[in-house]
Amino acid sequence: MTKAPVFTARSLPESVDALERPTTVHLRPRYEGSNICTWIGFKHVNYLVEEAVLEHLRHSGWAAGMLYEDFGLCVDIVSIEAAILSATHIDDIVSARVVAEGRAVDGEIALTVGLDVHGPATPLKTVSAKVRVALRHDPRGGGAAPVPQVLEPYTVKEIDRASLVRIPVASTPPATVADGDALLAALTQDANAYGWKWRIPYFYCHFTERLQMSGYLRLMEEAVDLFLADRGISIKRLLDEQNWIPVVPKNSVVMLAEARMEEDLYTVLTVEDVFKRLIYTARMDCYVLRDGVPVHTATGRITHGYAVIENRRDWSLVEFDDRMIQRLNGQHG
Repeated sequence: MTKAPVFTARSLPESVDALERPTTVHLRPRYEGSNICTWIGFKHVNYLVEEAVLEHLRHSGWAAGMLYEDFGLCVDIVSIEAAILSATHIDDIVSARVVAEGRAVDGEIALTVGLDVHGPATPLKTVSAKVRVALRHDPRGGGAAPVPQVLEPYTVKEIDRASLVRIPVASTPPATVADGDALLAALTQDANAYGWKWRIPYFYCHFTERLQMSGYLRLMEEAVDLFLADRGISIKRLLDEQNWIPVVPKNSVVMLAEARMEEDLYTVLTVEDVFKRLIYTARMDCYVLRDGVPVHTATGRITHGYAVIENRRDWSLVEFDDRMIQRLNGQHG
């Protein structure tokens, strides 16, 4: 009789000392993110932050693939907050420095990430970000070694962070609703908001089950795009008529609960504030509906200004005109 193979986990550092040592890695933005001229959009800027975090874990001996394959632990970026200080271009070499904020914070790995672009003279600071990472048990089971003691402080059975995040909701959903249409109606009623229903496809997910952080970043980009089109100030219209593009100085996405593959996700984008004629802030909230009960799975904020394209390399910020002010404040086109 053939004996079953014996599973042996790969070696893992016995302390968090390596995790707490800063790391620096050189990256390049992906070509996909160069949508307007050669500038990289906020979503792919955050992808650079995500890749820097994954490289930090690899250098620390906690590679995402090894943690999953050996111990059944899923590396989940559950929160990202980024300030974009200057533009990143498609051919830039980005230096990413990752520093741990300390040992486990609320049962999660807390990191700060700084991105610099190599300039002709000195590096230029482009992004400052804060990131939280959780190690989530794989719900599908399978062969795995016991979770090492060093990983236990960062390990969770489920992503359930509502009690950790003290962010007031933009619009409180009813306790129960008849269906998704009723949920969207309740969330957008008397609000300067746009909402839509979307089925979560597998290619926005990871670890065979859950919507991942990059999926929420894509959703935020789509939410803004749909909102602006609904208001008659779509990206292409402003490009064609005024040579304007939106720019993003700040953005954040925070997971609150898990959203699963092929569930319907109900997303609402709400304009919170229009500051003078310079920027506006919008709030994204995502829900799934389970047995008639709305579950708040994520929240986020994005700040937008506008810039006029001067040439293929340069742009400059502009003030909102009357049409932009009216549409952002709730007057549809």
